Amino acid sequence: MRMLASSVLVMESFTMGFALLIAMNSSDTWELAAGALLAILLLLAPGLLKRKSGWVIGSVLQIPLIAYGVVITMMYFLGGIFALLWIAAIVVGRAGEAARARLTPQ
Repeated sequence: MRMLASSVLVMESFTMGFALLIAMNSSDTWELAAGALLAILLLLAPGLLKRKSGWVIGSVLQIPLIAYGVVITMMYFLGGIFALLWIAAIVVGRAGEAARARLTPQ
């Protein structure tokens, strides 16, 4: 479950980095700073997935990712796709862990 969720968070970070390249031409300094902070947080978040608080942080970071659509309109779409991927990572990961628990003798 952590591997899939980590992959989603890292890809979100790269996407924010590319969005910052687009935003450099038409955005204010605070918008770029907020985007850079979000990209850094998304890159650091996979390290926190060992604890439950990491999953909460990863879930909360989906909101500003979508909200960055105010700066780069395409981020509404990309943020929504990544939020769905984040939910899928949680659901599929839990199903995989449940299947592994059933197959592993205790």
